[in-house]
Amino acid sequence: MVKAVAVLSCSDGVSGTVYFSQEGDGPTHVTGNLSGLRPGLHGFHVHALGDTTNGCMSTGPHFNPAGKEHGAPEDENRHAGDLGNVTVGDDGMQSVILFTVDISVVITIPS
Repeated sequence: MVKAVAVLSCSDGVSGTVYFSQEGDGPTHVTGNLSGLRPGLHGFHVHALGDTTNGCMSTGPHFNPAGKEHGAPEDENRHAGDLGNVTVGDDGMQSVILFTVDISVVITIPS
């Protein structure tokens, strides 16, 4: 099993931790908890870069190795990193649990 984690925080008070795990060639399991969000609908997606020094401006585009159009998880033509939407309640918190076959957890060793 391979695992990865994304620790989220920003000056607006949004924070959270998202975990990715994958067994062999199986689907990637994505779980996590987010807080400090405004109530309502929010897109949930993976960006190409992990650089959050300038908020979303420095994270690059959505992860899209196949060069497809933006879309929903059930769409055949969509970015691999488009994971759908989450609906946040009045408390500003949201748990995430999903499986996807469109992204993989890959371990690389820097040279």
